[in-house]
Amino acid sequence: MIIIIKMVKALAHISKDEKLREVIKLVGKIKLQKQNADIYYVLLNSIVSQQLSIKAAETIFKRFISLFKNNYPSAKILMQISDAELRAVGLSFQKISYLKNIAEFQLSKKLNEDLIIKMSDDELIEHLVQIKGVGTWTAEMILMFSMGRKNIFPVNDLGIQNGMIKIYDINKDQITKKDFFTLLKKISKQWEPYKTLACHYIWRYNHFVPNSSKG
Repeated sequence: MIIIIKMVKALAHISKDEKLREVIKLVGKIKLQKQNADIYYVLLNSIVSQQLSIKAAETIFKRFISLFKNNYPSAKILMQISDAELRAVGLSFQKISYLKNIAEFQLSKKLNEDLIIKMSDDELIEHLVQIKGVGTWTAEMILMFSMGRKNIFPVNDLGIQNGMIKIYDINKDQITKKDFFTLLKKISKQWEPYKTLACHYIWRYNHFVPNSSKG
């Protein structure tokens, strides 16, 4: 009941934005769920998946975790596995380096749940991007999908940019890149503290409306 009430409250709030309200009517109800709160595991999966199709990423990640007991990539064991073994499952040398960076971060207890749960969104993003190979967008996706943080706005996400260009009738070619990002952030301010929900609606909207010629 509490979750339902919060969802209704969040929808009512972001619906104050008239243009987004029309998007919500078009898309209909959506349900948000945390996927996996094991940030260490999610980070490893994110690195493996970079620049790969979904099918290829799933295949390589399954091969990767099969190297470990119970299919769980223990940080300690990961640090001990040779690059040759990791290369054999389809990982590039660069990704191997990134995976071991994450393992080192885990072993230093910097991904301890008690530590990260106390961090604000900005603090946590800044904390995660210390890991070489983990960028701001990856950190934002983890906060949104794995941790269920409710007020994330990934301004660099192309799906968000394209959706907002269509919804808010923005001609990207007529403004500078800096002004474009400033405008998107300004629009998103009215959704606080439920930016994550608004973004999910924008992503869904992209499936309903073809790409705009603008931008």
